[in-house]
Amino acid sequence: MSDTLRFGLPLLAAAQAQKHVTHNEALLTLDALAHLHLKSRSLTVPPTPSDGEAWLVASGATGDWSGMDGKIALWRDGIWHFHAAFAGLVAFVADEESLIVATGSGWRDVAPLMGPNRLAARSDHGAETRLAVLEEELTALSGAYVETSALIPNRAIVFGVSCRTTTEVTGASSYDCGLAGDPSKFGGSLGISPGSTNAGVIGPTAFYADMPLRLTANGGSFTGGAVRLAVHCLISVVPEA
Repeated sequence: MSDTLRFGLPLLAAAQAQKHVTHNEALLTLDALAHLHLKSRSLTVPPTPSDGEAWLVASGATGDWSGMDGKIALWRDGIWHFHAAFAGLVAFVADEESLIVATGSGWRDVAPLMGPNRLAARSDHGAETRLAVLEEELTALSGAYVETSALIPNRAIVFGVSCRTTTEVTGASSYDCGLAGDPSKFGGSLGISPGSTNAGVIGPTAFYADMPLRLTANGGSFTGGAVRLAVHCLISVVPEA
């Protein structure tokens, strides 16, 4: 046996000359594949790389990557080095901020890193279930009510809306959090002092159009203050094909 079984690292032979060459090659390969960092897995045309950068070659690759579909392409010392993945190899994909793992049937998504809109599950044809926390802060409150942008997405299933008073609300004795037709749907008579919070949990509710949230003043109109709002929801993505 001349290479290790999993990483394919070259082994030293008995009485081998120039042992440092083999040893250094093994270290460089291990440095590339252990805690593997991939710039992307969607490119078919080799980019202009920097030393030590790696990509997972996408299907239909051309140029210096031709015939290397599915291989790990590492740029080192001015040339491309290609490595085959083995079952259990885990990689971080930088442009997706996600983890993937090599299996006997190819690469599979493990989990995205934490973020405001993240994949929970995906079908073979690209249908997705996403969990999202979509946030907006309303500042310089004024008038009888104020609204966010269309913070609730079309076709979302909303589990709740949470809020925090970030700057003391003035002009009103409290406020409600809800929608145009249901002003206290996510909470009523909420606190105006900085640090006041509310977790407006509701039964899962489907929305069939983009929808803004509304804060309604109680006991007088808003004359100032700021409130941060977050929609907690599930988003369905249709199949790609």
